[in-house]
Amino acid sequence: MLERKFIYLINPISGTRKKDTVRKMIERETESRGFTYLLLPTNATGDYDDIKDLVHQRGFTDIILIGGDGTVNQVVGALKELPVRFGIIPLGSGNGLARSAGIPQHPSAALSLVFEGTSSRVDAFTINNRFSCMLSGLGLDARVAYEFSRASSRGVITYTQQSIVQFFKAQPYLFEVAIDQFSFFTDAFFISIANSNQFGNQVTIAPQASIRDGLLDIVIVQKMNKAKLPFAILKQIRGNNRLQGLIEEMSQKNILYFQTPTLTIQNPKLAPLHIDGEPAETASSFQITLLKHCFDLIQPA
Repeated sequence: MLERKFIYLINPISGTRKKDTVRKMIERETESRGFTYLLLPTNATGDYDDIKDLVHQRGFTDIILIGGDGTVNQVVGALKELPVRFGIIPLGSGNGLARSAGIPQHPSAALSLVFEGTSSRVDAFTINNRFSCMLSGLGLDARVAYEFSRASSRGVITYTQQSIVQFFKAQPYLFEVAIDQFSFFTDAFFISIANSNQFGNQVTIAPQASIRDGLLDIVIVQKMNKAKLPFAILKQIRGNNRLQGLIEEMSQKNILYFQTPTLTIQNPKLAPLHIDGEPAETASSFQITLLKHCFDLIQPA
């Protein structure tokens, strides 16, 4: 059996937890098991050529990410071609991918899973060739992500505050959405492209989404009376909206919810974009494509 060697990459600024306690716990538990390991900071530039060299030259087998969804996106996006397993010790504000995969939220339990769990291939996707492992979106949720990224504090309370503020400011954007040979226009408050079922913090915007089903879940919150908007979104989050057949139902629904492995979105009004919860530069057109069985993730059996 191949000897396991660990590289821990810790994001020094993600989430709200103190990192020193987690760092010491990782060192103590890894050393007690006799594993070779390195504990390194993540790189703000996204350049991980040094990690690639370590894997190829010294045979590291596991890359463990200590941070949130932005950390996972950056590192896995850079290193997904390596023959390694990825693990997550969730220390972010939302931890959507970890929650979707059933990874424990407590650091010690997550580390135990790293040592004892199994790995399997999970999906990801690209949006204009930019990597996304969890969920990306256009419109209101991207505006919330942008304001949240600028806030002086992180966590559920800050995110909720920004969501309320941006809700009252929100206006719908015009989009054209194309799937296979079918396209339609919609005025929508936001569009979510979901590989996992989580916004984070147990908010399941796409309840039927799976990180291993070979499909993306698309949620389009169409223009409606703003008084109805919170109730429509709550119904979606609770899983009360079934997956739809687009042509038959789109004109009768406040929220469209369907699955596809690929789609194109025209964005003439330049609605803002987020990728895995991090603000990203928007564009007038997006090509979105699933990456089936993209990377190996340690998770519960």
